[in-house]
Amino acid sequence: MQLILASSSPRRQELLALLGLSFHVIPPNVPEHPTPELAPIEQVKRFALEKARAVAAQQLDGLVVGSDTVIELDGQLMGKPVDLQEARIMLARLAGRAHHVHTAVAVCSCEREIEFVEADTANVEMKPDRENLYDRYLVSQESLGKAGAYAIQGRGGDLVDRVDGDYTTVVGLPLALVARLLWSAGYPVPVNVKAVYQRKPYANWGYFGG
Repeated sequence: MQLILASSSPRRQELLALLGLSFHVIPPNVPEHPTPELAPIEQVKRFALEKARAVAAQQLDGLVVGSDTVIELDGQLMGKPVDLQEARIMLARLAGRAHHVHTAVAVCSCEREIEFVEADTANVEMKPDRENLYDRYLVSQESLGKAGAYAIQGRGGDLVDRVDGDYTTVVGLPLALVARLLWSAGYPVPVNVKAVYQRKPYANWGYFGG
């Protein structure tokens, strides 16, 4: 049974590769329209499951991993900015405050009737906006396409003061959760996951731990 990652995200592809797995990438064609009555953590689980289901329906003999990440601030969902103006507004709200990062992982197989979905949450504290810190970050345009308008594994790491929880959850694919769900689906992970977390072999991971 082939493993398939339902994501076009280079970050998720890089993180999944750290588990020593061979996999194919098939981006899902699923619109992300939030449901207002859903809490952010339930919303992100729905998004991840919809992505995995969409690809699993096309690849009946595959085991599909889908994932999604959202920011929660003051109980409200914060997704990806459509442009730099919206990114500026998002970062102004986040500056000097703590927020939750929810990343959900879904594992689906139509052939084996497998469907798991769980979410992991990390708490992120942002630095205050001093000395044009956030304006200088916006110039890089790294905000675009990132939940909450920042990428902790890139220049956005300079905006982050502290992470409580799994760093890979903030990047976009909680490896410990992925490994556990794959084992539950009968798909063994060939590497020692605890050793991966000890080595922290990904950009900026060593600065924040988790």
